[in-house]
Amino acid sequence: MTDPIVERISELRKKHNAIILAHNYQRGEIQDVADFVGDSLGLSQQAAKTDADLIVFCGVHFMAETAAMLCPDKTVIMPDENAGCPMAAMITARELREKKKLYPDVTVVCYVNSTAAVKAESDICCTSANATKIVASIPKDREILFVPDKSLGAYVASCLNRKMIFWDGYCPSHHRILSEHVVQLKSEHPDAKIVVHPECTPDVIALADHVASTTGIIKYPGSNHTKEFIVGTEIGILHRLRQTYPDKTFLPATPLSDCPNMKLNTLEKVMWSLEDLQFVVTVPEEIAVKARKTIQQMLDLS
Repeated sequence: MTDPIVERISELRKKHNAIILAHNYQRGEIQDVADFVGDSLGLSQQAAKTDADLIVFCGVHFMAETAAMLCPDKTVIMPDENAGCPMAAMITARELREKKKLYPDVTVVCYVNSTAAVKAESDICCTSANATKIVASIPKDREILFVPDKSLGAYVASCLNRKMIFWDGYCPSHHRILSEHVVQLKSEHPDAKIVVHPECTPDVIALADHVASTTGIIKYPGSNHTKEFIVGTEIGILHRLRQTYPDKTFLPATPLSDCPNMKLNTLEKVMWSLEDLQFVVTVPEEIAVKARKTIQQMLDLS
């Protein structure tokens, strides 16, 4: 029997010529009703290629901002306007401007997990998948300020053996994954491969067989014959992994790695957002112009 909420969402989606985007960390039932499931930038890029008039972005606020900037001809709404990103909130445009005064010749590399206003104050954007490539493209005599994720920044610096300045930001959900969690699971499942996100702490990353973005984590099990995987990222990704590879076992490094902001979105809220056409996300044009430039700089390189 079809869920009446799912039926109503389908009806409203057709009525408004809408598409539903769900990040890999969303609740499983939201991923199941989405037109596209993926990482934040990839979702916005996919949406831009469609003829949809309305985008329902099930993620957090900075992701909806990116969609609004890359899809200026579409209306972008969020099911819950309070779904923010704690890491993105750890830096403001004003704070970044003050920091740049201390390093007048610095190149600011901005992780995509940041507000449009912070992107607008940066020189180039990056994702967790291409961060190493982006930083490597910057001349070695240039000083780099990496914002806002110090863990991703440290991982990139270690890969390139390059000194950088890090903003003191981080993802609380990924930092709840401790090395002892991984060591204990590995002792119980010695044949399991360990795959983690670079937002994890360096001691967790050091234990991994593979370090990858959310998209990379989803691809990884398909590239080897291992049947068990210890997954070090936000636990919402387990839903998609288990759907994609039903013959394999996926163990969360810890069930504590659950982002409460991502989980604010529910099926009911998706339905209500389509009924009321709320909550609309926009970016002031003067900020959007500058922020789009940092994103385009990244896309041109990668």
